[in-house]
Amino acid sequence: MDQTFWQQHGDEISAAITLAVAIGIAVIVDRLLIGRAVKAATRLDTGELSREARTRLRLIRRLLFLLIILIGVALALSQFASIKRFATGVLASTAVLGIIIGFAARQVIANLVAGVVVAFTQPIRIGDLVSIGDTVHGRVTDISLTYTSVDAGDGSLIMVPNEKVTTDPVVNHSAGNHSAPITVEVWLRPDADVEAARKALEHGEVTSAHLMELTPEGARLQVKAAIDAGGDREAHESDLRERAQGVLRETGLLRSP
Repeated sequence: MDQTFWQQHGDEISAAITLAVAIGIAVIVDRLLIGRAVKAATRLDTGELSREARTRLRLIRRLLFLLIILIGVALALSQFASIKRFATGVLASTAVLGIIIGFAARQVIANLVAGVVVAFTQPIRIGDLVSIGDTVHGRVTDISLTYTSVDAGDGSLIMVPNEKVTTDPVVNHSAGNHSAPITVEVWLRPDADVEAARKALEHGEVTSAHLMELTPEGARLQVKAAIDAGGDREAHESDLRERAQGVLRETGLLRSP
């Protein structure tokens, strides 16, 4: 007896419908989360969410979207009888399968767990200026499920595995006391008068200039200056360094390169 169209292709159609419904639900949930975030932002004086809230919201959206899609894929595959039998056989050897998957996906799982930890403990946030380890320095542009994106400021984008963020030393230059003095270091000639250099530097916004190291190659001075809370610390540091070197160069005290 000839099979009907549904008998021949019913499994494929059911799987496609299930997957389409899952994608639709994932998109709707994502839009609902965005809508809630916009409503929350309109209740704030600034009209926008904080960096902490934006960081958590992105991760929650991505986790929910991925979870719904994975459930949809699993339900779609369950429409096929052959896959059901295969899944039954696989479940009979879950211990072996778990070991294999654990070894194969260890790094991915570690980065995924680290991403959740970073998003909720927030040692860094989207928009923060950070240093990670000895090689990564820049501004955080995104924290995904497995990678953190850092704009190095030179046209390059550094993708840092989230596990590295949780295990390497991380310096968050955007956290802490925003009104703390900015600090730069300059070098004097070996025969320079340190007291004269200090007097030349200590004026205006400069609050102190201390001798930190004396070597045959020169003397290292630590210069501190006041900054208003919320100011661009990186720009102020660069400006202070240039002005300090200019003052020392005019007085003939700056160490030659």
